[in-house]
Amino acid sequence: MSFYVKFQIGKAGVTPGVIESLSLVLKTHKDVRISVLKSSGRDKEKIKYMVQQMTEGLSAKTGQSYTARIIGFTVILRRHAPQK
Repeated sequence: MSFYVKFQIGKAGVTPGVIESLSLVLKTHKDVRISVLKSSGRDKEKIKYMVQQMTEGLSAKTGQSYTARIIGFTVILRRHAPQK
């Protein structure tokens, strides 16, 4: 059984503060469960764009790779071990 850290994205979307908070959480956890709230619009294309912003921002900030899986209005973000 896997335990996820829970995170929420609201009407402001993906901001530098969100990227900073996610990078801090992902230092100690491998997976983060992100709920996309109704106030963010809940448009599938917008969610895909937000996921792209998150993974690119986190990769640029930390130098690690990330993958995301979109399930409905929930995103599972996973950190991968750095390449040696």
